[in-house]
Amino acid sequence: MANTTILLREDIETLGGRGEIVKVKSGYARNYLLPQGLATLATKGNLKQIELERAALLKKAAVEKETAELQAGQMGDIALSFTRKAGEQGHLFGSVTSMDIAEALKSKGYEIDRRKIILKDAIKETGDYTVGLKLHREVTLQIPVTVRGEGEEAAPAPVEETKPEAAVEESES
Repeated sequence: MANTTILLREDIETLGGRGEIVKVKSGYARNYLLPQGLATLATKGNLKQIELERAALLKKAAVEKETAELQAGQMGDIALSFTRKAGEQGHLFGSVTSMDIAEALKSKGYEIDRRKIILKDAIKETGDYTVGLKLHREVTLQIPVTVRGEGEEAAPAPVEETKPEAAVEESES
């Protein structure tokens, strides 16, 4: 198989960052990267243009990294809390997804794309979790997320006390 040399216009996790010149399989470049606008061909004819574009892309990436670092500094003390219906063992009747986390961040004034939230699987149990936010390819922030069941702190204790009393009253009658 022949390889094609391309310039990446966007960050692609498996290939590299924006502005890098990489070699990929011809079919991958022809069928995916070029039509999606994620890369351009690095030919001799446009090599000079690519170098200028690459320099501009690297400057843009530096600005984006600086912005991401500032945003990470602002978000350093943020913590999210969710209350969901849950069973007795702490299993949720649903889940907390990256979309839920993105909406909670938006309500606190932070516009984060849900694809930048590092959550392998949806959260399906109550508890405390740490979720990663990939603000830039070199800037990642960890935020604490707490998931509680509805009425979790107040409901279990009285219910347990009530059941034994009810059982005692029935056996005495």
